[in-house]
Amino acid sequence: MIRYNIAMKRLLRYLIVLTAAVILLAGSALAFSGYRCYRAAVAERSIPEAVEAYADLPGSVTYDEIDTDFVHAVVAVEDKRYFTREGIDWIAMCRAIINNLLAGRPVEGGSTIPQQIAKNLYFIGQGKTRGLPEKTAEIYIMHDLEDLYSKEELLALYASMNYYGDGYWGLAEASMGYYGVPANDLTIAQAAMLAGITNAPSAYQLSTGYELAESRWRRVLRDMLENHYISQKEYDLAHLEDMHPVH
Repeated sequence: MIRYNIAMKRLLRYLIVLTAAVILLAGSALAFSGYRCYRAAVAERSIPEAVEAYADLPGSVTYDEIDTDFVHAVVAVEDKRYFTREGIDWIAMCRAIINNLLAGRPVEGGSTIPQQIAKNLYFIGQGKTRGLPEKTAEIYIMHDLEDLYSKEELLALYASMNYYGDGYWGLAEASMGYYGVPANDLTIAQAAMLAGITNAPSAYQLSTGYELAESRWRRVLRDMLENHYISQKEYDLAHLEDMHPVH
């Protein structure tokens, strides 16, 4: 019996070591393939060149041209530790993995705002695929973005590059197109609506997906309240606002 227990303990140790080795090898292979993908992407078009392509688009905005409530809405729902964190948000990533495993399907993402920018700059478009190497490459690009640009510049880029449904590219077009106001003059409710649409613009665009967009809007407002960007009174008043587009 004693020999059996010793043998089982040794077997368990061997299995743990073997599992760790497999994970390490798989992780190293993924890191290498992701790095090769990253190098190929930035060799074709540098990060400053990719970013500059959005600078003169009609819907582009600078950080000073964005309403503070929109900034708070985006950070609350997309990247809660955006202004205090560098690199990967490990807390959000682990939470997303656990929630997805519990649900048995993808229900939550763990990508930061800079990771989403990296995806939009290099790995979204006609004929492009986005597998594990591309997702890993986004992490390398994210670190370059954070080295080259300030948090404010990246958030302005994020607001400018996103599609908001109904033909509106960029926050300036969306705020004027949906609500007839410039991007720096949104109400809390309007800011929350626009921040939510970018998660799935084809589903949330207000012309055809208003009910879904409204559900997402309520989620954004709740996150703003829970993260202390708005008061309970502001939260309650926002729910009284008619969110249908003016055009």
